[in-house]
Amino acid sequence: MKIFTIILGVIMAICGISCICTPVMTFMETGYFLVILLLVYGIGAIVRAVMGKEYGLPFLFGILSLILGIVIMVVPGLKLMTDGMLVYIMAVWFLLQGVVGIFVSLKQKKLVDGKGWIWTMVLGVIGVLVGIYSLMHPLLMAFTIGILVGVYFIESGINMIVMGCSIQQAEEQDMR
Repeated sequence: MKIFTIILGVIMAICGISCICTPVMTFMETGYFLVILLLVYGIGAIVRAVMGKEYGLPFLFGILSLILGIVIMVVPGLKLMTDGMLVYIMAVWFLLQGVVGIFVSLKQKKLVDGKGWIWTMVLGVIGVLVGIYSLMHPLLMAFTIGILVGVYFIESGINMIVMGCSIQQAEEQDMR
């Protein structure tokens, strides 16, 4: 479980760097990135929940992400409409992901000794701030979506790496 989470985090961070290096192409293909993000996050969240036998908010958010990613991929015309609404979809996604990150960090603080939860909290707050900013300035968001998607991929990747490293600490404490 630890290795799977860390690998997904590294892949998401690498995708984020690629998005930042090619922001115009990223905006033109962001619908595909959104589907990939939804599918990867959904699968990762579901696997984490099943392995940890915790079926709370992150598990529900994972299922919703997976279903939304599949629906966007399969339904004809929805991909085109998604591209048109992408600015708002991404803003809400940043906001919701940030809120989930904050809740996860509070839970992580109770379960794990150490400072890993602080990074999860900081990254969750950044996600909320990016979401609010994006909702307030949609036209500017349309021009900067490639960079923001890249930043978000990096943020999510780092968050998954931190959570993966925290899994080992939690397992060690359970053994004591």
